[in-house]
Amino acid sequence: MSSPEDTGALFVGVGARRGVTAAEVLELVAEALAGAGRAVSGVLALATAEEKAAEPGIAEAAEHLGVALLPFPVRELAPIAVPNPSAEVAAALGTPSVAEAAALAAAAAEARGPAAVELLVPKRVSRSGRVTCAVARGRLSNQGRGYTGEEEPGSLGSPVQEALAPRQAPARR
Repeated sequence: MSSPEDTGALFVGVGARRGVTAAEVLELVAEALAGAGRAVSGVLALATAEEKAAEPGIAEAAEHLGVALLPFPVRELAPIAVPNPSAEVAAALGTPSVAEAAALAAAAAEARGPAAVELLVPKRVSRSGRVTCAVARGRLSNQGRGYTGEEEPGSLGSPVQEALAPRQAPARR
């Protein structure tokens, strides 16, 4: 049974090592969604870093699910505050997060303005350690300009960038 809090499009962020299989990606995505009490049918897209979008296992997983694959430049992912940053990923790709940041970026991009963007499932790592995923939800607010159809896919508007930007501590007095 769904409550109003359950509404909103789901976006799965995926990070992976080279050579990952679609089966590995799909298994972790299914586990993450089941753990959150969500169905695969609620997923609108898989999101990842541009550098990972060409990975056959990720592309095949998106195709198998029948959803879009949204690649984001690391320069858009890097400033997004996430609960589980990785120094190893930051050194390798230039962003401390792929799965969590991509999920949040995709949810925010879909909302195209002031929206409620929530990380439902923080980064999970597959048993093999080769795949990570996270799940975010984005809901349109009743205000803002909305989606016009003319925006570039993957481009974040400034209200969305501000909403996802790392929080700064208040100045001390």
